[in-house]
Amino acid sequence: MFSASHIVRRWTRRRALTLFAAALCLVLSSTAEARTLDTAHGEVEVPESPERIVTLYEGALDAALAAGIVPVGAVTTRGGDGVAGYIEAHLDALSPDARPAIVGVVRELNLEAVLAQRPDLILAAPQLSAEQYALLSRIAPTVVPATRPLAADNWQAEARLYGEALGRAAEVEAAIAELATRSAALAEALAAAGVNGSANLIRWMPQGPMVMSAQLFASGLIEAAGLEIGDAGLVREGGSHSDPLSLENLSRLDGDWLFLATLNAEGQEALDAARTSPAFARLPAVQAERVVPVDGQLWTSANGPLAAQAILDHLEAALLP
Repeated sequence: MFSASHIVRRWTRRRALTLFAAALCLVLSSTAEARTLDTAHGEVEVPESPERIVTLYEGALDAALAAGIVPVGAVTTRGGDGVAGYIEAHLDALSPDARPAIVGVVRELNLEAVLAQRPDLILAAPQLSAEQYALLSRIAPTVVPATRPLAADNWQAEARLYGEALGRAAEVEAAIAELATRSAALAEALAAAGVNGSANLIRWMPQGPMVMSAQLFASGLIEAAGLEIGDAGLVREGGSHSDPLSLENLSRLDGDWLFLATLNAEGQEALDAARTSPAFARLPAVQAERVVPVDGQLWTSANGPLAAQAILDHLEAALLP
């Protein structure tokens, strides 16, 4: 006969083993459901199917929407108080409660607002500081792409990493492939229409115009459409744009086409004033009436599959007769 105390000890050990086995199964299950990604801050374990995503970078918001996911939080576009206009077109049909909450601006995050969204995944920019990463990674797994030398196709690597983090790698890959197909078709159509030659992309600021690098996101799309993009030797190696130019130095912009971006009303006012100057009037693109005004936020600040489609829309509308 077993004593009562012996029976109790056996029951306690059995109960402890049962609880341990259950806990081990839970750990193994969680591990199986998580994925590990290689990021700028080393390996990061992310949920298999994240449900509450906060994007702290416009490229991440773009990639998420392209993959069919609406984040619960996002930052404003550069110089604005909401998301970019081209992004807005993909959120119009949503109710106010279904739209991403604004959790900060590009260079000033509101950590309390991020925390309030209870994210299980945070997607951030390559430029995120180590100090901000340390704080954000305590809230949720934070995915930061590695910083790369400036190149027109960097956005693709970023979008693919975000797609992996979201568990939507196939959807992002399909969006990138669709862009390649459309770019090739547009290049063929432009060539058939006799649209060719060189181009410059400039951003007009109150202090003067800046030539944008041939390695920018939009520059790569112009090249893919069949135009030769150049910076007139005015952009330093690795730089995204030149210093502001005087009107006299505009003569170096000898492209057949001029894509002319403004970011705000002040830039537009400065451009309107410049249009009356002889230096501006003498540009080859101006004389040939091949100046294409574009949205500076989209063309010189954005990136991602949806931004690329919006730029191709504009190229097609502006260049095809």
